[in-house]
Amino acid sequence: MSALNLLVRGLDGNATQLNFFARRLLMAGFTGRNQKIAMKHVEELRDYGVVAPKKIPSFYAVPNHLVSTATELEVLGKKTSGEVEPVLLFQRGQSYLGVGSDHTDRELEKTSIAKSKVMCGKILAPEVWSYRDVKDRWDELVLRSWIGHSRKKTVYQEAPLGTFLRPEKLIRLARSYLRGGNLEGTVLFLGTIPIVGSGFGFSEIFSGELIDKARKRQLCFSYRIKTMNWLKGDF
Repeated sequence: MSALNLLVRGLDGNATQLNFFARRLLMAGFTGRNQKIAMKHVEELRDYGVVAPKKIPSFYAVPNHLVSTATELEVLGKKTSGEVEPVLLFQRGQSYLGVGSDHTDRELEKTSIAKSKVMCGKILAPEVWSYRDVKDRWDELVLRSWIGHSRKKTVYQEAPLGTFLRPEKLIRLARSYLRGGNLEGTVLFLGTIPIVGSGFGFSEIFSGELIDKARKRQLCFSYRIKTMNWLKGDF
């Protein structure tokens, strides 16, 4: 079980502590509400040599210790990259919405999407919102990511959550995937959005945010990717 020390930011701007105990880490994929948009991400992977799943949306179980709020991520190999995702967390009858990155080994992904996801940590922003505070405005929330930093920082992904399947449907699908359907202690990454332009961005810095324009607030994270170059040999 992985322990996450989070803050729940309320509509009034105040924050309360949330000690979240992650029992399960579940990654959803290809969750676009519009089939054409979902298939665009499938095509991005195919262009990189990845065999796309036979059924979408798809779900991938990942060891719970891989999720953290770290600002530095150590990886094996130079071909890894992040992808910004909305994240739902479930604990004691409450649901929370956060934002994070499903950092993935792109070389291993060519062989197995499931195996590629267990090779890298998953980053979660240290603040979350109560899901009930935003569910009525879900479609208007905006997801965005950047690669690089300072003057070299460029937008990598951007889209409203209206491009995703409705969260209620994703929750139902996740319950059907889990034995017993119990989401208690589950961290559920809801899938990503297409890349701006083409090709994966391999950068030392990956940043993301979830924006609620109506409330003039956002959840955000940023982390540095460090390759294990102290090992002898090429990886």
